[in-house]
Amino acid sequence: MTGTTGTLGTATADELRELAEEAGRTLEGAHPEQVLAWAGRTFGDDLVLASSMGDEVLVHLAAAAVPGIDVIFLDTGYHFAETLGTRDYYAQFTDIHLRTVLPLTTVAEQDAVHGPRLHERAPDRCCAMRKVEPLERGLAPYRAWVTGMRREDAPTRTDIGVVGWDERRGKVKLNPLAAWTQADLDAYVAEHHVVLNPLRELGYASIGCEPCTRAVAPGEDPRAGRWSGTSKTECGLHT
Repeated sequence: MTGTTGTLGTATADELRELAEEAGRTLEGAHPEQVLAWAGRTFGDDLVLASSMGDEVLVHLAAAAVPGIDVIFLDTGYHFAETLGTRDYYAQFTDIHLRTVLPLTTVAEQDAVHGPRLHERAPDRCCAMRKVEPLERGLAPYRAWVTGMRREDAPTRTDIGVVGWDERRGKVKLNPLAAWTQADLDAYVAEHHVVLNPLRELGYASIGCEPCTRAVAPGEDPRAGRWSGTSKTECGLHT
Protein backbone atom coordinates (compact mmCIF):
# COMPACT_ATOMS: atom_id res chain seq x y z
CA MET A 1 0.00 0.00 0.00
CA THR A 2 2.63 2.45 -1.06
CA GLY A 3 1.97 5.92 0.29
CA THR A 4 -0.95 4.89 2.53
CA THR A 5 -0.70 6.35 6.03
CA GLY A 6 -2.50 4.84 8.99
CA THR A 7 -4.06 6.72 11.90
CA LEU A 8 -1.58 5.76 14.60
CA GLY A 9 1.14 8.34 14.21
CA THR A 10 3.72 7.77 16.95
CA ALA A 11 1.65 5.40 19.11
CA THR A 12 3.67 3.65 21.82
CA ALA A 13 3.76 -0.09 22.38
CA ASP A 14 1.37 0.27 25.33
CA GLU A 15 -1.06 2.23 23.17
CA LEU A 16 -0.85 -0.36 20.41
CA ARG A 17 -1.50 -3.12 22.93
CA GLU A 18 -4.58 -1.31 24.22
CA LEU A 19 -5.76 -0.77 20.64
CA ALA A 20 -5.33 -4.47 19.88
CA GLU A 21 -7.19 -5.57 23.00
CA GLU A 22 -10.10 -3.22 22.31
CA ALA A 23 -10.28 -4.21 18.64
CA GLY A 24 -10.19 -7.87 19.63
CA ARG A 25 -13.36 -7.31 21.63
CA THR A 26 -15.23 -5.09 19.17
CA LEU A 27 -14.33 -7.06 16.02
CA GLU A 28 -15.04 -10.52 17.42
CA GLY A 29 -17.72 -11.97 15.14
CA ALA A 30 -17.03 -9.52 12.30
CA HIS A 31 -16.54 -10.82 8.78
CA PRO A 32 -12.82 -11.26 7.97
CA GLU A 33 -13.09 -8.64 5.23
CA GLN A 34 -14.29 -6.12 7.82
CA VAL A 35 -11.37 -6.97 10.10
CA LEU A 36 -8.92 -6.52 7.24
CA ALA A 37 -10.51 -3.26 6.11
CA TRP A 38 -10.23 -1.90 9.67
CA ALA A 39 -6.58 -2.91 9.77
CA GLY A 40 -5.90 -1.23 6.43
CA ARG A 41 -7.45 2.04 7.61
CA THR A 42 -5.73 1.90 10.97
CA PHE A 43 -2.21 0.85 9.99
CA GLY A 44 -1.80 1.80 6.34
CA ASP A 45 1.71 0.98 5.16
CA ASP A 46 2.51 -0.40 8.62
CA LEU A 47 0.37 -3.47 7.88
CA VAL A 48 1.69 -6.69 6.32
CA LEU A 49 0.24 -10.13 5.64
CA ALA A 50 2.45 -13.20 6.09
CA SER A 51 1.39 -15.99 3.75
CA SER A 52 2.62 -19.52 3.06
CA MET A 53 0.30 -19.72 0.04
CA GLY A 54 -1.52 -22.44 1.88
CA ASP A 55 -3.95 -19.74 3.09
CA GLU A 56 -5.30 -18.73 -0.31
CA VAL A 57 -8.64 -17.50 1.05
CA LEU A 58 -6.89 -14.99 3.30
CA VAL A 59 -4.83 -13.60 0.42
CA HIS A 60 -7.97 -13.33 -1.73
CA LEU A 61 -9.82 -11.51 1.07
CA ALA A 62 -6.93 -9.16 1.76
CA ALA A 63 -6.53 -8.17 -1.88
CA ALA A 64 -10.21 -7.17 -1.92
CA ALA A 65 -10.32 -5.45 1.48
CA VAL A 66 -6.90 -3.74 1.43
CA PRO A 67 -5.85 -3.28 -2.22
CA GLY A 68 -2.09 -3.18 -2.59
CA ILE A 69 -1.44 -4.77 0.80
CA ASP A 70 2.13 -5.92 1.40
CA VAL A 71 2.38 -9.72 1.52
CA ILE A 72 5.55 -11.49 2.62
CA PHE A 73 6.22 -15.04 1.49
CA LEU A 74 8.97 -17.03 3.20
CA ASP A 75 10.76 -19.02 0.52
CA THR A 76 12.35 -21.72 2.66
CA GLY A 77 13.97 -23.48 -0.29
CA TYR A 78 11.83 -26.52 0.45
CA HIS A 79 8.46 -25.47 -0.98
CA PHE A 80 6.43 -27.58 -3.35
CA ALA A 81 6.47 -26.35 -6.96
CA GLU A 82 2.68 -25.98 -6.64
CA THR A 83 3.11 -23.58 -3.73
CA LEU A 84 5.53 -21.40 -5.69
CA GLY A 85 3.11 -21.42 -8.60
CA THR A 86 0.31 -20.29 -6.30
CA ARG A 87 2.50 -17.47 -5.02
CA ASP A 88 3.25 -16.36 -8.57
CA TYR A 89 -0.44 -16.41 -9.50
CA TYR A 90 -1.47 -14.17 -6.61
CA ALA A 91 1.45 -11.82 -7.21
CA GLN A 92 0.50 -11.38 -10.84
CA PHE A 93 -3.28 -11.48 -10.86
CA THR A 94 -4.44 -9.96 -7.55
CA ASP A 95 -3.96 -6.54 -5.99
CA ILE A 96 -1.18 -7.34 -3.55
CA HIS A 97 2.44 -6.24 -3.26
CA LEU A 98 4.36 -9.48 -2.77
CA ARG A 99 7.78 -9.64 -1.12
CA THR A 100 9.63 -12.94 -1.08
CA VAL A 101 11.93 -13.28 1.93
CA LEU A 102 14.81 -15.77 1.81
CA PRO A 103 16.75 -17.46 4.63
CA LEU A 104 20.30 -16.24 5.25
CA THR A 105 21.69 -19.45 3.75
CA THR A 106 20.67 -21.64 0.84
CA VAL A 107 19.74 -25.25 1.44
CA ALA A 108 23.12 -26.32 0.05
CA GLU A 109 24.96 -23.94 2.39
CA GLN A 110 22.94 -25.18 5.35
CA ASP A 111 23.69 -28.79 4.41
CA ALA A 112 27.40 -28.02 4.24
CA VAL A 113 27.42 -26.63 7.76
CA HIS A 114 24.82 -28.76 9.55
CA GLY A 115 24.67 -31.89 7.39
CA PRO A 116 21.96 -32.89 4.93
CA ARG A 117 18.30 -33.36 5.89
CA LEU A 118 18.46 -31.28 9.04
CA HIS A 119 14.67 -31.15 8.89
CA GLU A 120 14.60 -34.85 9.79
CA ARG A 121 17.19 -34.73 12.57
CA ALA A 122 16.40 -31.38 14.16
CA PRO A 123 13.20 -29.94 12.65
CA ASP A 124 12.93 -27.13 15.18
CA ARG A 125 16.43 -25.92 14.29
CA CYS A 126 15.66 -26.11 10.58
CA CYS A 127 12.43 -24.13 11.03
CA ALA A 128 14.26 -21.55 13.14
CA MET A 129 16.74 -20.86 10.35
CA ARG A 130 14.47 -21.18 7.33
CA LYS A 131 11.20 -19.73 8.69
CA VAL A 132 11.45 -17.94 12.00
CA GLU A 133 14.53 -15.80 11.36
CA PRO A 134 13.36 -14.74 7.87
CA LEU A 135 9.96 -13.84 9.30
CA GLU A 136 11.56 -11.59 11.91
CA ARG A 137 13.38 -9.70 9.16
CA GLY A 138 10.26 -9.57 7.01
CA LEU A 139 8.09 -8.19 9.80
CA ALA A 140 10.62 -5.69 11.12
CA PRO A 141 9.39 -2.60 9.20
CA TYR A 142 5.73 -3.08 10.21
CA ARG A 143 3.61 -2.47 13.30
CA ALA A 144 0.87 -4.99 12.55
CA TRP A 145 0.78 -8.32 10.79
CA VAL A 146 -1.93 -10.63 9.48
CA THR A 147 -1.94 -14.43 9.66
CA GLY A 148 -4.24 -17.18 8.41
CA MET A 149 -4.51 -18.98 11.74
CA ARG A 150 -7.88 -20.45 12.70
CA ARG A 151 -9.06 -21.77 16.05
CA GLU A 152 -9.96 -25.16 14.65
CA ASP A 153 -6.51 -25.65 13.09
CA ALA A 154 -4.93 -27.21 16.15
CA PRO A 155 -5.32 -27.48 19.95
CA THR A 156 -2.59 -24.83 20.30
CA ARG A 157 -4.77 -22.29 18.49
CA THR A 158 -8.20 -22.63 20.10
CA ASP A 159 -7.90 -19.39 22.06
CA ILE A 160 -6.53 -17.03 19.41
CA GLY A 161 -8.31 -13.71 18.98
CA VAL A 162 -9.33 -11.94 15.81
CA VAL A 163 -7.05 -9.09 16.88
CA GLY A 164 -4.41 -9.47 19.57
CA TRP A 165 -1.02 -8.38 20.80
CA ASP A 166 2.15 -10.17 19.75
CA GLU A 167 4.17 -9.70 22.93
CA ARG A 168 7.28 -11.33 21.54
CA ARG A 169 7.53 -8.94 18.62
CA GLY A 170 5.78 -5.88 20.02
CA LYS A 171 3.28 -5.80 17.18
CA VAL A 172 -0.46 -6.04 16.66
CA LYS A 173 -1.37 -9.48 15.33
CA LEU A 174 -4.51 -10.09 13.32
CA ASN A 175 -6.15 -13.46 12.70
CA PRO A 176 -9.20 -12.49 10.60
CA LEU A 177 -10.11 -16.13 9.92
CA ALA A 178 -9.85 -17.17 13.58
CA ALA A 179 -13.52 -18.13 13.95
CA TRP A 180 -14.01 -19.62 10.49
CA THR A 181 -14.53 -23.34 10.08
CA GLN A 182 -13.50 -25.43 7.11
CA ALA A 183 -17.11 -25.19 5.93
CA ASP A 184 -16.85 -21.38 5.99
CA LEU A 185 -13.68 -21.53 3.91
CA ASP A 186 -15.21 -23.95 1.44
CA ALA A 187 -18.28 -21.76 1.03
CA TYR A 188 -16.14 -18.67 0.38
CA VAL A 189 -14.02 -20.54 -2.16
CA ALA A 190 -17.11 -21.70 -4.03
CA GLU A 191 -18.81 -18.31 -3.99
CA HIS A 192 -15.75 -16.31 -5.06
CA HIS A 193 -14.02 -18.89 -7.26
CA VAL A 194 -10.83 -18.64 -5.22
CA VAL A 195 -7.77 -20.10 -6.92
CA LEU A 196 -6.36 -22.79 -4.63
CA ASN A 197 -2.98 -24.41 -4.31
CA PRO A 198 -3.24 -27.49 -6.59
CA LEU A 199 -2.04 -29.65 -3.69
CA ARG A 200 -5.54 -29.32 -2.22
CA GLU A 201 -6.84 -31.71 -4.85
CA LEU A 202 -4.20 -34.26 -3.84
CA GLY A 203 -5.29 -34.38 -0.20
CA TYR A 204 -2.96 -31.81 1.33
CA ALA A 205 -5.09 -30.11 3.98
CA SER A 206 -2.25 -28.13 5.61
CA ILE A 207 0.62 -27.15 3.35
CA GLY A 208 4.19 -26.51 4.45
CA CYS A 209 7.65 -27.51 3.26
CA GLU A 210 7.70 -30.52 0.94
CA PRO A 211 9.95 -32.82 3.05
CA CYS A 212 7.81 -32.25 6.16
CA THR A 213 4.31 -32.40 4.66
CA ARG A 214 2.14 -35.26 3.45
CA ALA A 215 -1.42 -35.67 2.25
CA VAL A 216 -4.00 -36.70 4.83
CA ALA A 217 -6.61 -39.43 4.63
CA PRO A 218 -10.35 -38.62 4.65
CA GLY A 219 -11.41 -37.90 8.23
CA GLU A 220 -7.84 -37.48 9.44
CA ASP A 221 -6.90 -34.33 11.34
CA PRO A 222 -5.89 -31.67 8.79
CA ARG A 223 -2.64 -30.98 10.63
CA ALA A 224 -1.69 -34.66 10.76
CA GLY A 225 0.25 -34.23 7.54
CA ARG A 226 2.69 -31.77 9.08
CA TRP A 227 5.85 -33.30 10.63
CA SER A 228 4.09 -36.66 10.55
CA GLY A 229 5.53 -39.21 12.94
CA THR A 230 7.02 -36.62 15.28
CA SER A 231 5.72 -34.65 18.28
CA LYS A 232 6.25 -31.35 16.46
CA THR A 233 3.04 -29.40 15.79
CA GLU A 234 4.19 -25.83 15.11
CA CYS A 235 7.04 -24.30 13.11
CA GLY A 236 7.69 -21.58 15.70
CA LEU A 237 6.25 -18.61 13.81
CA HIS A 238 3.37 -18.25 16.26
CA THR A 239 5.00 -19.14 19.57
